[in-house]
Amino acid sequence: MSFEQTPVAMIILILIGGFSFFALYSKYDLRKCLFVPYEVINKKRYWQFLTAGFLHADLVHLMFNLFTYYFFAFQFEATIGSIPFLIIYIASMIIADIPSLIKNRNNSGYRSLGASGAVAGIIFGSLLLNPGMSLMIFPIPLHIPAPVFAVLYLTFCIVAKRFARDGINHSAHLWGSIAGFFLTMLFVHDAFRNFVAQILQSL
Repeated sequence: MSFEQTPVAMIILILIGGFSFFALYSKYDLRKCLFVPYEVINKKRYWQFLTAGFLHADLVHLMFNLFTYYFFAFQFEATIGSIPFLIIYIASMIIADIPSLIKNRNNSGYRSLGASGAVAGIIFGSLLLNPGMSLMIFPIPLHIPAPVFAVLYLTFCIVAKRFARDGINHSAHLWGSIAGFFLTMLFVHDAFRNFVAQILQSL
């Protein structure tokens, strides 16, 4: 894909990598840019919905999100268009954090960061448009049909959100995925019908 075909995906990739590297290796205090529900509500730091999505906890977290983003975002923008892509990406990022905002609004110690919610939205938008694709869950060397992957991923998010104590915001992954799926339907009106038809044809 050329820059002319997918300018938004390229710019977002550069911003995620640039801001995250800067935050990880600079001496500047960027704690006000993390997503802290208590601060969003009580100090009106609404920008945290966006800034937290361009920061990552460590290099592994960053590279995993960049790697996943790279394999989905460019084809998705080329298919759906630049403006819809931007809207779906940003809206998925915001919607992904709303349940965390509600749940942790009185918890001043809660913090979250990362592009995972928005990236999950792009993945599930891509699955909606191309349910015939197959995916791999690293490091398992197996190709998984997109509908099966979607069910497994959402199930894992729901279970992990309830029981995991790993410091990962599984709620953001869940709601970002759901947001991307339904937001894509707003821009591609026959997407769900084609999605169901392709699945039925494959059975």
